[in-house]
Amino acid sequence: MGAPFWVLASEAPAALARFYSQLLNVPVEIQGSVQQLTLNQGQQLVIYQPSTQRPQPAQHGRLALCLPSANLQSSLEQALAQGARALESIRQESFGREVWIEDPEGNRLLLLEWAR
Repeated sequence: MGAPFWVLASEAPAALARFYSQLLNVPVEIQGSVQQLTLNQGQQLVIYQPSTQRPQPAQHGRLALCLPSANLQSSLEQALAQGARALESIRQESFGREVWIEDPEGNRLLLLEWAR
């Protein structure tokens, strides 16, 4: 079995890949019909367009992509400028500060600044 990776269904994979590429400051690699980003420590985020024969509706479950940040306010502002939508205000928690956002297609993700 190969290494696990993140997969994200998208109606516009190239545009969503650009959003994540700019937000994470990593290049997009095109692998056939999918957009692939290599994250820290070699993790992969693969963005693809689901089959029209079996579409996948957007889901709001408990599994989400978490993007750690050294400066949460700056990361939030950058995401918003690229089309994200904040779902709440930045919150202070015992482990650090966090804010839930939606990417331009409505996928939930968490921006997190660990406590120092």
